[in-house]
Amino acid sequence: MAAPLDYLPREILSYLPTGWNLADEVKPGRWVAEDAVWNAVVLDGAEQSWELEVKAADAARLGRLEALREAFDQVYKSALGRRSILG
Repeated sequence: MAAPLDYLPREILSYLPTGWNLADEVKPGRWVAEDAVWNAVVLDGAEQSWELEVKAADAARLGRLEALREAFDQVYKSALGRRSILG
């Protein structure tokens, strides 16, 4: 079983672009033991919510902050849509 992941609000905010924010700034995210993932909800500049999910396996392989960055990159690419230059 994977060890629980947790992130500080400032760690999450450091990866969010200008205009994006945390849906719950008091305790953003939660560990879901049965799925071995940490997830949180972030809001884009239009208040659209996006689920951010970091798998324990990715954190073990990449390191916890790099796994967070990659998870957010996937969310950001989804938010930009298929026609983005990042997609």
